[in-house]
Amino acid sequence: MNNFIYETPTKVYFGKDEELKVGRIVAEFAPKKVLIHYGGQSAQKSGLLDRVKKSLEDEKISYVELGGVVANPELSLVREGIALCLSEGVDFVLAVGGGSVLDSAKDIANGAANPDIDVWDFSLGKCAPEKTLKKGAILTLSAAGSEMSNSCVITNAETGEKRGYGCSCNRMDFAIENPELTYTVSSYQTACGAVDIAMHTIERYFCEGEDTYLTDAIAEAVIKSVMKAGKDCLKNPNDYEARSNMMWASSLAHNGLTQCGRNVLLTVHQLEHEVSGMYPEVAHGAGLAALWCSWARYVYRSNISRWLQYATNVWNLDIDFEHPEKTIEKAIDMQEQYYESIGMPTNLKSLGVKEEDLEALTLKCTKNRTRNLPGYKTLEYEDILHIYKMAFDC
Repeated sequence: MNNFIYETPTKVYFGKDEELKVGRIVAEFAPKKVLIHYGGQSAQKSGLLDRVKKSLEDEKISYVELGGVVANPELSLVREGIALCLSEGVDFVLAVGGGSVLDSAKDIANGAANPDIDVWDFSLGKCAPEKTLKKGAILTLSAAGSEMSNSCVITNAETGEKRGYGCSCNRMDFAIENPELTYTVSSYQTACGAVDIAMHTIERYFCEGEDTYLTDAIAEAVIKSVMKAGKDCLKNPNDYEARSNMMWASSLAHNGLTQCGRNVLLTVHQLEHEVSGMYPEVAHGAGLAALWCSWARYVYRSNISRWLQYATNVWNLDIDFEHPEKTIEKAIDMQEQYYESIGMPTNLKSLGVKEEDLEALTLKCTKNRTRNLPGYKTLEYEDILHIYKMAFDC
C-alpha cells in the first residue's frame, strides 16, 4: 500500500428536509453576503430556490443570485460570478444544483479570493489557488461527486478545452444531501449519473497500487451498489432507498476513500473531457459509457490478475484458468450490456462525434503530443487515437 493523505473536511447533512436548515448552517460562517449559484429553471420551478432564500432571510443573511450554469460549466459564467462577488462584497458561495453548478461555484470562490490571478490558470495547471471563499452545496443530482471531492472541471467554450484541477481549496465546507431532491431527475440524467459515480471508483480501482485489499473491498461495494441503485431509480424514480444509496455513493466514489494506497489518474475521464469539451452537448456520463469498454479491451492484458479480480468480485464470474482473457472479456461485455440496459451509449458515433475529429481529440488529450497518460499501460498518442477509433463505431 502506497503512502497517502486522506482529507474529508466537508460536513454532510444527509436526509429528508435537510435543505430547510441551510440558513442556520450558513449563519455559522457569519457571512457578510452570500452568492446563491444555480443552473436553469428546475431549482426555481420546484420551489427549492424560494425555500433556500427564505431560510437565509430568516437568519437575516443578505444574498445575491447568479443562475445559468449549463452542463459542462463554462468559464464565461465563472468570470461573471467572480465579478459579481467582488462588486457585491460576497464572502460565501452557496451552490444549489448538480456537479456542474458545484464546480462553477468552486471556481468562482477560488477566483474571487485570488482576484489578481486569471482563474483559467488554475484549470491549466499554471498555478493553484492559495485561498478560497467559504462555500457550501445543496445537491440536486447524484453524479459528479463534486459535493465532497477536491476537483473542479470547467470548460472554456472559446477554445473548446475542458480542464479539471484538484486542490484542497475545492473542498466544500458543507454539503446538504436530500435524496428526495433527485426524484424529478430525468431517466437519462439518472443513468448518466450512475455511470459517472461508478466510473469515479472503477478508474481508481485500475490505478497502480498493490496490497490494498481493504480499499478494494470498499471500491467493489461502491461499484456494485451504485449499479444496482441506478437500475432501481430508473424502475421507480421515487424509490427513496435507491436514491439515498445512489446519492451517498456519489459522495464516497469521489472523495478519495476508494483510492487510498493507490496512485490516481482517471484515464477515461481524461479521454472523455476532450469529447465533451469539443461537443458540449455530450453528457459526461454518456461520454464515459461510450469510451470505457474500448479502453478496457485495449489495456486489460497489461494487468491480467487485476482484471480477473474485477471480473470475479464485481461481476461474480468464475475464472477460466486455461483462458483467463475470456473471463475478463466476458466481464467487459457484461458492463457494456449494463450500459445498454440503462439506455447509455456504447460508442462515440451515437453521440454525434465525427470520425474526422478523432485526431483532433487525440492532439488535445496529449497536449499536442507532449503528454502521455500513465498507468499499468502508458498511453501514448497512437494508443489514445486507437482507443478513440475503437470507441467510434464499436
